[in-house]
Formats: sequence, C-alpha cells, structure tokens
Amino acid sequence: MKIALFNDNRLGVVADGRVYDLTGFVPWDSHRPQESLENFMGQYAELAPQIEARRESCPSHPLHEVKLRAPVPKPGKILAAPVNYLNHQSEMNAQFNNAPFTIEKLGLFLKAPSSIIGPGETVYLPSKERRYDYEAELAFVIGKKAKNVPPEKAGEYIFGYFALMDMTLRGGEDRSWRKSFDTCTPIGPWIVTGDEIPDPNALQIRLWVNDELKQDANVRDTIWNCCTCLAKASEIMTLYPGDIITTGTPEGIGPITKGDRVRIHVESIGEFSVNVDFAEEQG
Repeated sequence: MKIALFNDNRLGVVADGRVYDLTGFVPWDSHRPQESLENFMGQYAELAPQIEARRESCPSHPLHEVKLRAPVPKPGKILAAPVNYLNHQSEMNAQFNNAPFTIEKLGLFLKAPSSIIGPGETVYLPSKERRYDYEAELAFVIGKKAKNVPPEKAGEYIFGYFALMDMTLRGGEDRSWRKSFDTCTPIGPWIVTGDEIPDPNALQIRLWVNDELKQDANVRDTIWNCCTCLAKASEIMTLYPGDIITTGTPEGIGPITKGDRVRIHVESIGEFSVNVDFAEEQG
C-alpha cells in the first residue's frame, strides 16, 4: 500500500493515479500528523483489510491535483549511512581525499529531523560560498520499537520505504553538521509498505539534475543492506516508530546550485522532484 500525506496533512492511499482520502475513515488528526502516523502504523495490520475493502468509497482526487507532503513529517531521529557503496568511497577519495573508511568503520550518523521537506518543495542552500551536492538514497521508517534486533528479524520492524535526497554541504565539519541544514532532506513521494517490497535490497535508484541522469545504481551494492543498518543501529540505541534510517548514496554525486531541479526515482516506490535556491535571497 502507498501511504501518503497530502494537502493540509490529510492521510491518503495512492492507487490507480488517485489519492483516496482516509482521514475520516481511520483515526487521524491533521494537526498532529507525526503522532497520527505512528498510531496508524501501530494499527496497520488491523486497518489494512478494512482500507482495501472500503477504499473505493472514500473521497478521492487525481494525484496531479493534490499537494504531497513529507510522508514522515517529524521523526524522532534520522540515522544515515556514510560511504555505504564501495564505488562511492572511490569517488569520494578521488574528489575530496576525505573518505578513508566505509560504513564499517564510521557507523551511522544523525541528521536533524528539522531538515525534512516534501515533494515539490525547495532546498535552500545556506551560503553561496560553499559547494552543495545531491545524494540519492533509499530510506525506510521504523514501524515498532526495536532494540538489539538481529539482521534476520530486522524486516519485521520496517513499516515501509521511500526515496530520500541527502543534500550535503561539502567541507571539513562533522557529517551531522553538513547534512542537517534546513530543507536538506527531501523525502517522498509516499511510504510503500514493506509487504509490497519483497526485496528492498534489489531496488534501482536514479537521480537527475535538470533532466540529466547523474546517479543510476542498485541497492544490492550497499555494504550494509537495509536489515544490517537497522540491526547495527538497534545495538547502539532504541529505535522508535517514526524514526528514519537512510541507506547511503552510490557513485555519481555532484554539485547543485540555484535554479536546479533535482528528481529522484526509486524502483517499486516512485519519484518526486525539488527545486534549489539560495536561502540568503529569501525574504
């Protein structure tokens, strides 16, 4: 099932080019979308058959007529995977000479939840003086509390998957600093529930800048796959419903600047775009 937040944080399911409005059908408070989402995930097993049976009776809108929102609007935390593709390590060494390790040595790092935006929004670059890069990634949202989860059980704790762009300030500061500026984490277009993704570790990821293909890779080439990322994270900290883990970017990174339009597509999930501007020119 494709679970979307749209317009004024209403809850919908996407099917056949339409968004079916579930807001009046399931417990949902549009003024508290993150809390409502976490409650919905906890009840999903019971609600899913009812939604499938009664979806056609819900109000619906053509997909192109609604404003999609970030499908996980305010997670408790975002955990990100640095240098999780070997081809990206070679690329980083060649361009920046600052990637001596892979994820196996670096572990996961935290990004600010306040950096999230949704489809069609704008990434505001904080300064004209620095370089910023796009990074295409597969991400997932935790569906239930997880601690010390073995990799073979990790899939039971993943509610669903979505596309994520990790817009990155290049420089010598810590990753959490360079990857946490406001608007630097576009996510979307919706959450695809885990039951519709038989193998998340075999999905193709593509990213375009101004319709020029820049990244084209498969999640199978990660060092830590989705389940390993979750398992490793849960060894260190408790994961809660609504937390996000994002699995790193492959080779092909490059700079973005004002006026660019960046589009990401993840196989079996979907695609969305964002615009790029300078923050200092706003307001």
